[in-house]
Amino acid sequence: MTEKEMNKNSSNIMALAPNTSNKKETVCIFGTGDFGRALGQKMIQSGYPIVFGSRSTQRSSLIPKDAKVMSHAEAAQKASIIIIAIQRQNYNFLTPLAEILHGKILVDVSNNLKINQYPESNAEYLAQLVPGAKVVKAFNTVSAWALQSGALDASRQLYRGTKYHRFPDWLDKWMLCRKQLGLVALAFASLHVLYTLVIPIRSFVRWKISSRIISLALNNETEPLNTTNAWLSDSYVALGILGFFLFVLLGITSLPSVSNNVNWREFRFVQSKLGYLTLTLCTAHTLVYGGKQFLNPSSYRWYLPSAYMLSLIIPCIVLVIKFFLIFPCLDKPLTQIRQGWERNPQYSEQSNYIINKSAV
Repeated sequence: MTEKEMNKNSSNIMALAPNTSNKKETVCIFGTGDFGRALGQKMIQSGYPIVFGSRSTQRSSLIPKDAKVMSHAEAAQKASIIIIAIQRQNYNFLTPLAEILHGKILVDVSNNLKINQYPESNAEYLAQLVPGAKVVKAFNTVSAWALQSGALDASRQLYRGTKYHRFPDWLDKWMLCRKQLGLVALAFASLHVLYTLVIPIRSFVRWKISSRIISLALNNETEPLNTTNAWLSDSYVALGILGFFLFVLLGITSLPSVSNNVNWREFRFVQSKLGYLTLTLCTAHTLVYGGKQFLNPSSYRWYLPSAYMLSLIIPCIVLVIKFFLIFPCLDKPLTQIRQGWERNPQYSEQSNYIINKSAV
């Protein structure tokens, strides 16, 4: 074999050899909010090195363990793909970074609170701020709802003036199990519906009804219709049917195969708006069932309330808190906090100094 043929065979062998390097490209994420942290955690689990760009360069327990936290300028220099997990009103800090971001891919994941809220889309606005970058839209239909903790979390955020604090570990772990708790509640609701349907065919119930009819016939008596009880009974059943129907709808949308096929607004509407409506209907169902028994002393045997009264404590507390949170004086600052606003921004001056220094 000639030297020329040996070189040719050697080159063919090298071409067929697989690439043994499995190292994936580093991805930068601007923003350490709920969505940024959730997306960063999923990408770390997929093997991608993640670096966060944040106003605060100090390490927080909220950040995934395998991720790095740097200033925006330093983080941008580590990757060619940068995910902008920040609300539109906070895009202004990108202008001093235009030179660093030149030629990089910026992924816009944001959604506006309202349709046609601005003349141009968020991606178009981002392209105007950083004309040298390549802007794409992605992940905006993926919800970070699993990281929200409802009304209890809202009151904590309002009190502290920021969303960058978690509950204590034991309460945080319990809150993260609310999807499982919801499915357990749906299972108990299904058993309740099944038991209600079989009540008329129970021997004791049939005997009681027939005995009452025979007693009235023997005594030649007629029992008049109590319109109040009739309205309460029909309302009780109607509220239960509507509440259970919406409960099943919530359970269906919680399935991964369904939730992956709905966009962010649809998922948020179902899990938030319909969720509170379901809770209201089911609570009203139990309240109507009790009727005037709440004021009847005979209902408190051994000075203890009935089981259905105890079951109303937590739902009523949640609905009362939610009722106050819908007032504009609380809803507006809460919306701003969830979009990244902080009452006491400890790192604003430090991050601005780092950005200006890097741009020089």
